[in-house]
Amino acid sequence: MMLDYSEGYHTYYVYIITNKYRSTYYVGVTNNLGQRLQQHKENITNGDKTFASKYNLEFLVYYEKFTWVHEAIGREKEIKGWRREKKLNLIRTLNENLEFLDHHFIGQDEIPPPSSRGSE
Repeated sequence: MMLDYSEGYHTYYVYIITNKYRSTYYVGVTNNLGQRLQQHKENITNGDKTFASKYNLEFLVYYEKFTWVHEAIGREKEIKGWRREKKLNLIRTLNENLEFLDHHFIGQDEIPPPSSRGSE
């Protein structure tokens, strides 16, 4: 029996989105960031009852890239447990002015790495 060491080797993202007022934040995990951001926007448009749509959360302000899904899920849970101020400090390490980053990802096949971050 041959072992397949590529199993589980994919790209996953932990991401944080907000609304236009930057008043509420949502932390999530996905394997396709552009598609997931589009889903958040569609949920708002369609009136779907989700936490993100309830607070009009659709704008990407932070993300991290992972190879292993269990690491991404662990990081998502870690960040979700943080207080608001700690989350904001994390966002500012990548995105000092809390600019909306989703336009870099929606409609793109390849997601560029965060330019101001070191290697993970």
